[in-house]
Amino acid sequence: METQPSMPNRRAEQLAAFGRLLDVLDRLRAECPWDKKQTMQSLRHLTIEETYELSDAILRDDLADVKKELGDVMLHLTFYAKIASETGHFDIADVLNAQCEKLIFRHPHIYGDTTVNDEEDVKRNWEQLKLKEKGNSSVLGGVPTSLPALVKAMRIQEKARGAGFDWEKPEQVWEKVQEELGEFGVEYAHTNPEQRNAERAAAEFGDLLFSLVNFARFAGINPEEALERTNRKFIQRFQYLETESARDGHRLADLNLAQMDTYWERAKKLNLNQQETDGQK
Repeated sequence: METQPSMPNRRAEQLAAFGRLLDVLDRLRAECPWDKKQTMQSLRHLTIEETYELSDAILRDDLADVKKELGDVMLHLTFYAKIASETGHFDIADVLNAQCEKLIFRHPHIYGDTTVNDEEDVKRNWEQLKLKEKGNSSVLGGVPTSLPALVKAMRIQEKARGAGFDWEKPEQVWEKVQEELGEFGVEYAHTNPEQRNAERAAAEFGDLLFSLVNFARFAGINPEEALERTNRKFIQRFQYLETESARDGHRLADLNLAQMDTYWERAKKLNLNQQETDGQK
């Protein structure tokens, strides 16, 4: 994708656009039957949905969709502030000013006299300041309990690292992955399912996943994004299998595994060729 020249300073237009959004929301809240009824609780699941749609657009590198989804998310954020302003708790100015103060406080190397050497120093300072700011008794206290498990594992490990509790070298983490894989293999080695201890096997599998997330972190890979890309790749190939087998007059249910695998290999080659073409652009 070609890099576009940076946009000129549009601060006046940006402020005007944000003011326009607030004006539109004020009117909708006053006159639209649907908007009048909304509460923070009723918006919550819709906000989660919009956030996932933004995430999808980012993974597709579809900037037109990113722009649209950012607008949807921005609407939801201002909507929450609007609802809170009606009860006198806070308004959008309070939200934004609090965020600015937090950013200034957590960047003493920019707004103060703290010296940092690299990104790791910044992250470490951030977590320490966050702990002091929130008054948490645990470094891990700020990890939301409702996060998806894969994302939560990453955040737990990042916060532990901020406190200085981490492996020193990637090789050590890889050894841990191999150790956990072996332990899961031992637990799952029984050929008779009735002889397996399902609880212990699940525990060992959890340890294996946690160690893989840890290694991904050391390798600079976001495991959630990596898994989602693989999900998308599988969907694309499986849908090719469905479409092409139907075009050849076959019902999917009538194909054996070897026949399915023929279509699957074709899909893999098409996917590889597409990646090579994209890389040449």
